[in-house]
Amino acid sequence: MAFRESSGRRGAGGQQPEWLTLGQASKYLGVAQSTMRKWSDVGRVPAFYTPGGHRRYRRADLDQFLDRSGRTGPGGPIEGPLVLIVDDDERLREYVRVNLEAEGYVVREAADAEEGLAALDEESPDLILLDVMMPRVDGWEMLQRVHEKHGVGAIPVIMFSGKVDEQAAGEAASRGAQGFIGKPFDPRSLIDSTKQLLPI
Repeated sequence: MAFRESSGRRGAGGQQPEWLTLGQASKYLGVAQSTMRKWSDVGRVPAFYTPGGHRRYRRADLDQFLDRSGRTGPGGPIEGPLVLIVDDDERLREYVRVNLEAEGYVVREAADAEEGLAALDEESPDLILLDVMMPRVDGWEMLQRVHEKHGVGAIPVIMFSGKVDEQAAGEAASRGAQGFIGKPFDPRSLIDSTKQLLPI
């Protein structure tokens, strides 16, 4: 299928371009570019490829996706549970985010406890995925701060760590967490636990 290249700027007469790049399309839907690529690969959002192998998205297809997914419109809020993942491992955050967004969740990321607490001040999530081992302020201290501010159990928390053994599961429960995933750590189990605790 042939299509015109678009710079992303409005065309003549102020009209929106018909075709969007990967970056423009992901911004249009409000998701990460990696999520957009995965949706293309599984056929959830139609994509077309340039001779150079770059993805292009038709605006009409994105608008249809918005209608199907219950979005309020281009760039509008997603109608899905909000999950906050707090971890200093950027690759793990991206893996969890891409997989949860593909299932219909809205995901916010924080690289440490301070960022996570700041995100909580902006908007309370429906669930927090919290790494135990983080620099400066660890997951246990952040969990305590969440409880002090919002109350124990007000926001469900799943603790996880690839460096802490399963004995920490009892500690997590005693400290008010709704779940714990320890060694051997599998990111997929974090995603499965999210879907069990917070089904869509």
